[in-house]
Amino acid sequence: MASEQKVYTRAEVAEHSSSSSCWFVIHNKVYDVTKFLNEHPGGEEVMLEQAGKYATDAFEDVGHSTDAREMLKDYYVGELAEADREADKSSEPIKVVPTAPESNSSGSMMTILIPVAVVLIGVLVYRYFVASQ
Repeated sequence: MASEQKVYTRAEVAEHSSSSSCWFVIHNKVYDVTKFLNEHPGGEEVMLEQAGKYATDAFEDVGHSTDAREMLKDYYVGELAEADREADKSSEPIKVVPTAPESNSSGSMMTILIPVAVVLIGVLVYRYFVASQ
């Protein structure tokens, strides 16, 4: 593959901020999503809010599916110029590590013993007052 990637500046991307030409930057890659505006499940307006801008945070905050991320490839037009790039905080996927439940049996035992003790004391106090009358 000897084809060179097209490089765009922020100013060039900013020129494409309307429904007739809608571009934005996600993870320092430039996408022309004009043809997708009417198909976007969240509506055209959501995408137009990010048109011509660096939209990584907005894209990631929504929590797009794997399919949506794959679809981006169809709209890729180039890279953001090195001088205009932002440090990409979210380029690394967040790793979720499952943790085992704590084996603090004394803590879980106390959550049972305290209510039982309160009920037992309540019953004893009730019987004491009923028996004394």
